Amino acid sequence: MVKEKMENKYLNEAIIGNKNMLATLTGKGELQRLYFPCKDNKQYINFFHTGVKINNSDLIYLHNDINNVYKQYYDTDTNILNTEVTNTYFNLKVVQTDFFMMKENVLVKKYIFLNEGKIDLDTKFYIHSELLSDQNNCVGCKIIDGGMLQYAHDFAVSTFAKGQPILNHQINGSKETIKRGEIKDKDYIGMSKDSSISYDLGIIKPQDKKVLEICILIDENKNVSDMENEIDRIKKIDINKEYANTKAYWRKYVKNHNGLNLKEPKNSYEERIFEIYKRSILLFPLLTNYETGGIIASPEIDENFTKCGRYAYCWQRDAVFITKAMDIIKMEKETEKFYKSFCKKTQSKNGMWEQRFFTDGKLAPSWGYQVDETASVVFGVYEHYKYTKQEKFLKDNLKMCEKAVDFLKKYVEDWLGIQAKEEHDKDKVKEEIENSMSRKEHKYHVSYDLWEMCEGIHLYSLASIYTALDRMIQIYDILGKDISNFENNRLKEEKVKKSQKEMEKIQTEIKKYINENLYDENKKCYVRNAEDKKMDISILGAITPFNVFKPKEKKIRNTIENINLHLRTYTGGYQRFENDEYLNGNPWPIANLWMTLYYLETGEKKKAKETFDFVVKTVGKHYFIGEQVDNNTLKPNWVIGLGWSHAMFIIVLEKLYQNKK
Repeated sequence: MVKEKMENKYLNEAIIGNKNMLATLTGKGELQRLYFPCKDNKQYINFFHTGVKINNSDLIYLHNDINNVYKQYYDTDTNILNTEVTNTYFNLKVVQTDFFMMKENVLVKKYIFLNEGKIDLDTKFYIHSELLSDQNNCVGCKIIDGGMLQYAHDFAVSTFAKGQPILNHQINGSKETIKRGEIKDKDYIGMSKDSSISYDLGIIKPQDKKVLEICILIDENKNVSDMENEIDRIKKIDINKEYANTKAYWRKYVKNHNGLNLKEPKNSYEERIFEIYKRSILLFPLLTNYETGGIIASPEIDENFTKCGRYAYCWQRDAVFITKAMDIIKMEKETEKFYKSFCKKTQSKNGMWEQRFFTDGKLAPSWGYQVDETASVVFGVYEHYKYTKQEKFLKDNLKMCEKAVDFLKKYVEDWLGIQAKEEHDKDKVKEEIENSMSRKEHKYHVSYDLWEMCEGIHLYSLASIYTALDRMIQIYDILGKDISNFENNRLKEEKVKKSQKEMEKIQTEIKKYINENLYDENKKCYVRNAEDKKMDISILGAITPFNVFKPKEKKIRNTIENINLHLRTYTGGYQRFENDEYLNGNPWPIANLWMTLYYLETGEKKKAKETFDFVVKTVGKHYFIGEQVDNNTLKPNWVIGLGWSHAMFIIVLEKLYQNKK
């Protein structure tokens, strides 16, 4: 992807898509990103600007004009987005409807122009589009019937109107002239990243309206003539019918995936929860690569790595929690594909998973190793079995889990000196533990923490290994009821029993290590690691979901007191850890949802509601949950529509409704 001149576009306020395509838009209706043929690759546009010229005015950009007033909303229970732009100077209201056809690689942008004033409006509509290319930014453009075809060697993006000829076009040098509403017909073909076209809507009488239907078609590896044939075919499609089909599809999708069987809300509070729940259901399919099973963490927000690494990748850990939520809302097939297809494809020879991947299964740019990514997969396999009770699923993924656990055992032995042998020198093991971080001959790289901020031996990481071993033991127990599930039958059975004992022993040693090294006697609480001894919300992972400790143990109670003392902000939100400086150390919805789960475990319903309500009241206008909440404005910040946040919301919601029954 070309990085030069990429604008800083940090916030996605709206997301739409189908099985192959994904787009993000601002709250003013500006198309920011357009992905095809999967949700993480490629991003085709640098900008796509639209505007109107009224009665010989300069160009009035729909996404940016001082006289514009905006209102944006989704069609109820759909991924169809509407943006109303009212220009108060000319009293022109533009209703822009964005949606993807369900069976075509086409983004539809339907515009209704309403003259709400008392004078005639001579109206012309402009499109100014700049593409990105991997081929040294070499983009060509060809003017076609009703629009333009922008292309590179391996893809083409066609923007055209149904039943409306273009008025003017300009392939080169329109960036300045278009601001005046002037583009000049010159050349029918040329080389330019940006190109412009216009349409004459004619006179719009007071209280009258005009309609313009724009389609954006993307395809790969097709020559121009084939693309033009595709365009001709798309032009014959009834947009109104496609709109109705798309609306029906998503509403049926929401209805079929109401796994919690939530009823119609009785008050505004319940309505807000219900809307977040439905938006979560609508979000997960937009994050999923249906061909491979990979799941991106979130639509991209920062292609230039200005403030962080990119988000449109698949982290195994994030995806595991998303699949757990998917099971709750009856997306079992997608969950199964993630494990049986994506995880098997991406597992390393030594049994581990690297930090992150493209959704096609290829290794993505990474900067370290996180051991919890590997442990999470084993945990996730068992969690899916809990919902489906399908032993075949466990059997199909047995070897993958065994490889992962073998790696985890070796990792623990390498870094903690904990061995799975029947007999070993306890004094030697203790010495190994005390000197582990100073050793230089480790076979494996030290792990980053959950937040990918620092390297070391972390409580969350150890807890994830602990539960991975536990789930492996349980998988063996389940499959062991039928010895035919194992190859070599009795021989395998003996090995399994021996392995179970070894894992139980390692579990005991891990818990012992945590209590001896990660409990600060001065602070009377657990800390995230032995080096910086900070409070960290991820410590709760040792309670839920990993069940290393009981929620009411004295040491855990002490830890909760310290979390509330050091991580709770004056707004009621929780930070990730002490002195978090990432984007000013805002609260994270995930942290609040983690606290909610803890209080539900202890039966403290009032406190659970308080921590949960912070998330409910700080969602965005479209009910997307962000990565963070701005501590000053209480609005979502940075990544909006984070899969992990929505997954945790679904997981918490399930617990809440279980408690009500």
